[in-house]
Parts: sequence; structure tokens; C-alpha cells
Amino acid sequence: MENFRKVRTSEEESPLPFPDLPPDVVEMKVKEGSKIRNLMNFAMAQMELKGSRQIVFSGCGRAVTKTITCVEIMKRKLGGLHQVTKVRYKTLLEVWENKDPLPGGPVQNLTVHKNVPSICILLSRDPLDPNQTGYQPP
Repeated sequence: MENFRKVRTSEEESPLPFPDLPPDVVEMKVKEGSKIRNLMNFAMAQMELKGSRQIVFSGCGRAVTKTITCVEIMKRKLGGLHQVTKVRYKTLLEVWENKDPLPGGPVQNLTVHKNVPSICILLSRDPLDPNQTGYQPP
């Protein structure tokens, strides 16, 4: 791999693992470089000022711990939130390009499919089904 450099990374879009969500639910996609302060300011504004009843936090790979941190801060600040957690795997596609291609030859690309852990956490002011796997009461 020392002769290759990463050109781009993309993740396959997958639907949220929660059935019966309203179409206007707020989804917070937490990335590795996201600032917790910015995420929390937006999420708190949605729940308090706009009156959203539910919010979903999702993150994959190195962003999983940051996602959990945001959820715990939100639960502590607001209180009384029901939680459902779903853990799964997402597929990332990494495209690598050869640094030293042969003169006059085609550019060699390498595509790598990576399965990385992913987490989706639904927070709701309304009661959720307590028999659902991953449910945590307030």
C-alpha cells in the first residue's frame, strides 16, 4: 500500500433502522471531525426551540464514541428522554490510486470495501415500545 494514496472515501447510504419515524425527524450525522459543541447547539435548538419530539444521532467508525457522548449530554440536559440504540455495520468504499504509474500505462486504481461499526440512537420525548431491542427508559 506504500505505492498507493487514498483518493476518496464514500459510504453506502442506508435507511435508518427505526420503523415508523415521522418524515421530518431530525437526523444528526456525527463525523470524526465534528465538534461536539456545534452538534449539541443545533440538536438542543431543534428539541427546545423548534419543539421536535424525536431526534436520531448516527455515526460510524471512529465517530461512534462521539455519537454516544452527544446522546449522553442530550439526555442529561433535557431529561425524560426514551432511547433506542441500534448497532450495525456500514460498508465504506475507499478508492486508492497508484503513486508511481508506469509511463504511458493506464492509471491503476484499487477499490477497498471496508465494514465498519455503526450506531444509530433514537431519542424521543414520547414513550417508545419497551419490548424493542436496545430500549432504555428515562
